[in-house]
Amino acid sequence: MELYKEFGFDSAHFLPNVPEGHQCKRMHGHTYYVKIVLDGPLDPHLGWVLDFADVKKAWAPLKAQLDHNLLNDIPGLENPTAENIAIWIWDRLKPELPLLSAIELKETPTSGVVYRGN
Repeated sequence: MELYKEFGFDSAHFLPNVPEGHQCKRMHGHTYYVKIVLDGPLDPHLGWVLDFADVKKAWAPLKAQLDHNLLNDIPGLENPTAENIAIWIWDRLKPELPLLSAIELKETPTSGVVYRGN
C-alpha cells in the first residue's frame, strides 16, 4: 500500500548553468510542494504502513535547511533544478524512511518532477 504526506517550503534560487539571457539565470523564488510517497505492507495490528508523524519528523530537518533560504548556498544544491532538488531530498530521506518510493516536487502549480531513486 502507498501512503504519502505533502509539505511546502519557500525558497529562492537561480540556475547558474543555463545560457545567458535565460529567465532562470536570474534570482527568483518558488513556493515548492513536495509529496513524500512510501510503499510498504499494511501492519495488521496498527492498521497503517507508517505513522504520518514519522514522515513529518524525517522531513523537519530538511525543511529547516530549505525553507526561506537561497538553495544555491546549500551543499549539493549549487545547481538547484527541480530534478536536483528532488534527488537531494531523496538522498537525505531514504536512510530515515526505508519505505520511500517517490519524491514528487512541484515548483509551480503546473510544473514538477517525480523521482523514484536510481
